[in-house]
Formats: sequence, structure tokens, C-alpha cells
Amino acid sequence: MPIFGRDTELKGLAALVDGRDDRSGILIEGEPGIGKSSLVDETVATAAAVGLRVLRTTGVEAEHGLAYAGLHRLLYPLRRAFDALPARQFDALTTALGMSDVVGEPSPHLVGLAALTLLADTAAEQPLLVVAEDVHWLDPASAEVLAFVARRIDSEPVVMLATVRDDTNSPLRDAELTLMRLGPLPDDEANALLDSTAPELPAQVRRRVLAEARGNPLALTELPTAVADLAESAPTLPLTERLERAFSARGAALPERTRSALLVAALDDSNAVTEILAAAGILLGSEVGTEVLAPAVAARLIDIGSDTVTFRHPLVRSALAATATAEERRHAHLALVDLLAESPDRQVWHRAAGAAGADEEVAAALENAAERSRHRGGAVAALERAASLSATPGRRADRLLRAAELAVDSGRRDTAERLVEAARTLPLTTGQEATANWLLSGFEDGMRESPSRIGELAALAASVAAEGYPDPALRILWGAAMRCFWSEPGPDTRRAVLAVADTFGIPDGDPRKLAIDSIVAPFERGEQVLGHLRALAATTGRDPEVDHFLSSAAYQVGAFDLAAHFSAAAAPGFRSAGRLGLLTRALAIQAWSLARLGDLAAAAPIAAEAAAFALETGQPFMHASVTTVQAEIAALRGDYPQAAALTADAERTGLAAGARPVLATAQLTRGLIALGEGRFDDAFTDLARIHDPRDPSHSPALCAYFLTELAEAAVRAGQTDAMAELLRGLEPAAASTPSPALHIGMRYARAVLAGDAAAELFAVALEADLTGWPAERGRLHLAYGEWLRRQRRVVESRTHLRTARDTFDALGFAAWSERARLELRSAGESSPNRDPDARERLTPHELSIAQLAAQGLTNREIGQRLYLSHRTVSTHLHRIFPKLGISSRGDLAALLPALDETAG
Repeated sequence: MPIFGRDTELKGLAALVDGRDDRSGILIEGEPGIGKSSLVDETVATAAAVGLRVLRTTGVEAEHGLAYAGLHRLLYPLRRAFDALPARQFDALTTALGMSDVVGEPSPHLVGLAALTLLADTAAEQPLLVVAEDVHWLDPASAEVLAFVARRIDSEPVVMLATVRDDTNSPLRDAELTLMRLGPLPDDEANALLDSTAPELPAQVRRRVLAEARGNPLALTELPTAVADLAESAPTLPLTERLERAFSARGAALPERTRSALLVAALDDSNAVTEILAAAGILLGSEVGTEVLAPAVAARLIDIGSDTVTFRHPLVRSALAATATAEERRHAHLALVDLLAESPDRQVWHRAAGAAGADEEVAAALENAAERSRHRGGAVAALERAASLSATPGRRADRLLRAAELAVDSGRRDTAERLVEAARTLPLTTGQEATANWLLSGFEDGMRESPSRIGELAALAASVAAEGYPDPALRILWGAAMRCFWSEPGPDTRRAVLAVADTFGIPDGDPRKLAIDSIVAPFERGEQVLGHLRALAATTGRDPEVDHFLSSAAYQVGAFDLAAHFSAAAAPGFRSAGRLGLLTRALAIQAWSLARLGDLAAAAPIAAEAAAFALETGQPFMHASVTTVQAEIAALRGDYPQAAALTADAERTGLAAGARPVLATAQLTRGLIALGEGRFDDAFTDLARIHDPRDPSHSPALCAYFLTELAEAAVRAGQTDAMAELLRGLEPAAASTPSPALHIGMRYARAVLAGDAAAELFAVALEADLTGWPAERGRLHLAYGEWLRRQRRVVESRTHLRTARDTFDALGFAAWSERARLELRSAGESSPNRDPDARERLTPHELSIAQLAAQGLTNREIGQRLYLSHRTVSTHLHRIFPKLGISSRGDLAALLPALDETAG
């Protein structure tokens, strides 16, 4: 039958598959029956005609709790190509699809990378159209993998077409697919469609059908056969319900045995005709063949293929299930239970659906299924259903809270809140109440909560520990500590958190204790923390979580060289395990620290990758934090418009939640922009705000680590007295901690404020160990050279100014390079113009690829590191070579300095 009223949509879809469109995919959205499937079928036919291979999957409501069921349907035709996957990807994919003996949950991102690699390799032989219908019903694991793939196929001969209902959620809505919104047919097209399907309708009935259908193609096709039912229907019923009534009426007219077999098909999570008939035979008490379903085929409710039963529309399935009695549904589920003994994870869901009231045996089986689940979304659903069948309130609460914990790990805030609220309607033990408190405070490090919550969490952690629950207590205390980082609760609350931490009996060198101490008391515990960090610096690479705790501690106490070291060690472990949420945090610390040290070439691609992963893993505040790093890099390179735009973007998120480290780094960037543009009064005002406890950008630790910039602004703005007073206020902190960033800044500030007596102080500052801190060394040489020239010691000044120029040229600090050149010119020495570094000609993403290629990694290895297909890597390299003026990857090693293997 022709498709009416969709010419524009059909042209767009044809362009997608015949290569005339540069889009990588389309998401068709619309109400049930609006014509999504018809457009998909037409596009599939067009794709086949132009030589594309088509892979399809469809979301099925009954399969929603079966992890990777939709992905299995999509990729099973490619199973012979699985062996060509890299080992980790092979293990992840086969485990996810139940084709391996490995038990456990594979990383969804590794599964996604495996699917991407598989599809890209297949498409190299023949371009692909990937079709995913009814994605709102796909199991969450499959939906997440398809979203992961959709974001990464723009350079592949792969296009994706998906369909979704109005007002439903799916990860594919945020997967960079172009949205195609289907509305009702125009009146003339609706009339034409009705003419083609029911040309003999009486005029009165025709007007009724057109009014009821409201331009919905399925309604225009199906409602004319249900005129009698329509006459009795309330006109205010939603269209979906009217259609379901029409399908239900058609089903009610079938023979009883057909209705029973059809109910089994509606409730089964498989469409295999043999399985449906076998279960129907159990339900009916005798073997049956396809003839039992023939009346349903004649009634246009189902189609039977060679080995499948397919409902003509998902509404048919839901209508038949909804109109059956509870007892009829229960018996149909139990018939499937008898048949599925060899498939325990499928069987347990039918056991649960067939349970009458509480059933602890079935609840325990669901709990076991959750433990076996290959995706946390499936485990959450299994535990929630187990809770509803639990025999006691205590077991119900345990299962609800365990489900909530997995929801938190998956980033599903709404689900976690609903589950915790359900648990709180039950009598909870102290340990359960503690878990409930910790879970709801776990999102976004509690940034949207009042700082007063920090003291409450510390007290709760102490009481939970006293009750004998050390692990929940430590998690709660870690939550309290993280709030001390993002907000400022005041010294009394910080002391309270620290006191609780000291009662836990954790050794001082424990990475978790170091991280808590450094966040809560970065100056008071700085010396102790730094001592342990330096001792542990040679032990990295054993456990990425340990390295991550240590990197956090180093960052907090101002040891940015150590923070970069530990975070670089943590990143590969998170990357290879597919733990992209934690990888984002490790990369954020690494990028922030490298930018502060001055290694912009290394920091830029790491920050770009962290920003992309922050969005993909749903961490808006980490995204804002990394955006401020990108803004700082832009400012240091002299790209002030870009720096200002990025700063404004990050501030929008930071101000809404009071995220002080985000706002502090944003103010740093504003100060750098003002310094570079010669607006020294503005620079001092911007940077001084970070030191004002009343200002939202005030961050007690970070403000002490930006002293070099503030001192420079103070001298040039004539604010030396204010700067000297600020330094006096920091003397107690400097006396209590050997923090490298703090002391480097203090030495610089003392020297530039010393006037004619500065020579000795500059010498002291330059004699300090600045290994790994090239930007600070360059600033010292520049400031000392400027001072020497003003003292008419011109010949001496040239040495320092030349060193500063060369340092800033190498680092890409454009404004500081220009300042050094101007000073040298004033000292009687000209300087050649700086040629842009090769790395500055590439985007951060291209630089990541180029640096890894320069290290000798293959395209496939680069793809595994960056979660791209190896063909996408190849495409990027072919764009990179002309930018760098080279013709092959062999030239990259000479052009780009090698980075440490662990750097990201």
C-alpha cells in the first residue's frame, strides 16, 4: 500500500541511505500508529536497492528486563565475525550476549566499542543500515550501546534509523541522531488514505472515522473495521486506547483456543513460533500447530513467518494482554515457565509474573538473576520485582536499597530516588537508613544540597560506624568530604568531618584517608599527606582506584606534578575496564594539573576527551570543571574570545549549583584574559574575588594556588599593599604545609613585591626545585628579567628574558611570549617570530590521535584507547597529515614529542 502524506520524510530517508546526506542517523518520533514503521520498511527497501546491508532490532516490552536482548537480535547475524575482535572487546561482547561462560557484568562501554568495531569492519565490505524500532522498549543495556555507536559512526559507512514514541525516554534521544517528528496527516491525505482502505464507507461513518482517527494512519486503516465498537466508545478516550479497544474487540471474536495461544504469544519475550506453540500446548493440555493461530492471521492481528510470530502492531500485543483476566495471564506465564527450564533468566521473570502474592522462593531467584545480570539496568529491574515478592519488610527493604545502589551506579537518579522512597515506607535498620541517606546524597557529589548537610552526614557516618557498618560509614564520610571540596561549610564543619575520619581507625597512609584529609584540611594535613604521596609515587599502576584517590589528594594539596602523575597512572586502568565515569574524573584532574604546570599541548586533548566523556556519562559538573580547563588553555594561548565563551559556559553550570572550584577556575581565566589584554585593574579584581570568603568563587585551597597571577596583577595595578596584606594572611597556611603550588606562588609574590631589594628573593625563588613546573619557572625568569632591566642591569636581564621567551614559546603561552619579546627589544635584542608548534595546528581530538600514532600505536590500538573504531582513526589521520605537511604516519614521531605511555 502506498504511503500517504510523507513525501518530505521519504526524500530525507532516501538521502540518508543513498549517500546524498551527511547525517549519520535519524530518529523518527511520533505517537503509536502514526506511520513510523511504514517509513522504516520503505527505507529498508530503498537501502537494499542501493546496495546496503540491513541489520534490524526491535524493542519488545516483555524483553525490557533482559539485558542486551535487543543487541543480540541486531548482531547475531554477524556472529561469525566476532572472532576478529580484539580480545577485551570479544570477551565483553560475548559475555553481554550470553555466548560465553564468563559470569558477571561487562563494561557497557567496552560492549559498545565491540559493537562499533564489528559494525565498522562489516561496513567496510558493504555499507550498513542499522535499524532499531521502538527503542523506548529496548532493554536499557542495548539502548545504551546503540547510543554509544550512534555518536561514533559519522566517519563510517554506517547509518542508523531508529523509532521512538512520543513522551518516552531512551538514550538514543541524546545520541546525536537527527530528529524527524511525525505529526498527523493533513486532511486531504487522511481522506485519500481512507478512500484507499475503505472506499465503501457510508458518509456518516466516514465522518466519524476521520474525526476519531485525527490523521493517524493506523487508525484510518483499522477503525473502519470496528464501527460497531466505535459507536459505543466514549469520544474522549485517547486514540491509543481507542485503537486497543478495536484490536481487543477483534481478538474477542476469535475461537477460545486461538485466544489462549495468542495470549501466550503476547506474553512471551520471544517470537519463536515453536516456543509459542509448545507453551500454548501446555496451557491447552494438548499439542497444537500453527492452525490454532490461523484465525488471528485472518483477523489481521498477527503474521506468521517461517519460524516467527509477529504482531501487526505493538498495540495489538498490549491490547490482548490488557484485556485478559489476571488468572488467564497467570496461567499463560506458568505455561512458559514449564517450557523455559533451560533458560533460567527468562524463566524467572515468568515465574514472577505468575506468582500470586508474596513468594520468597521466586524473590530469591530474581535476586540471583540480578547478580548474574550482564547489565545494571536489568539487575535493578530484577531486584525491584524481587522486593515486591519479598515475604518480610526487612528483605523487601534490602532489595529495594540494593536496586537503588545499582541505579546510582548507572546514573539513574529518578529511579534511585523512587526506590529509596519506597524503602523508607518500611521499618529500616540503622544500616539500611544509612544506606538510604548515602544513596540519595551520592549524585553530583551532593552539590545541589545545603552545606549544612555536610555536618549531618559526618554525624551519620560516626553513628553507622559505631553500629558496626564500616563500609557504608566510609562511603557516607567520603560524600561529606566531597561536599567540602565543592562548597565551603566553614572551619567548624571541616573539623567535625576530620574528627570523624580520625575515629575510623584507618591508617594515615590509606589512599582513602589521604583523599579525605586532603579535601577537608589541605593545609593542616598537607605535610602529612605530601609525605605519603611522595613515598607512594613509585607504586602506581597496580589499582586505578588507588591511583585516583592519590591523584585527588595531590591535587588538593597543590602538588600538581604528583596529581598529573597519579591521574595518568589511573586513566589506563579505567579506560581498559570501560569505566568511563571514573575515567572522566581521572582525566579531569590530569588536564587541570597539566594546564597549571604549563603543558598545554598535553592538557588540551585530555581536557577535550574528558569533556566528551563527561557529557556521555551524565556528569554536568565535571563537564563544567573541564570546560574551565579548556578556557584556561585558550587564555594562555592568547585566544581570548574562545576563553571568554568557554568561561561563560562553565559559569552557567557552576553558579546554578554553587560549584566553587568551577567558579574559582573561571575567575582565574578571567584574570588571565585581563592580564593578556593589559587590563590590570580588572585582572586584580577578578583574581582577588577568589580570596573573598563572601564570593561564590571563593575556594579555600585553590585561592592559595593562583598567587603568581594575582601578584603580577597587583604589581601592575598598583595594588601592592593589598597583595602584601593578603600574603600575610596566608603565612600560617604556608608554615603548616610544604604545598608546592602555595610556596612557588609565595616566593614569586615576595620577589615582585620587594622593589629594589628583589634580587635576593628572585634568586631564592629560582633556586627552588621547579622540576616539572616549567610555566612557573618561565614566569620567574620573565619577572626577574623585567626587574633587572628596570634596574638598568640590561645585559643581565637579557639572559632571563631570553629563557622566558624560549620557555613560553615552547609552552605556547602567546601573551607571555610577546611580553618577553617586547622586554628583550627594550633591552636591545631582537627576537625571531615564533612559528606555531605543529600541535597547535590540530584540534584537541586530532592531537590525541596524532600523539598516539607517533608513539607507534596501530589504528586499532588507538581506537581501543579513545573508544573509536579503527576506521574513524584512519579517517582522522588522513585529515591530520596535510595539516602537518606530512604524507605518512612515519613522520609523526619526529614532528610530535613522545608522551609518556600512561598519559591518558
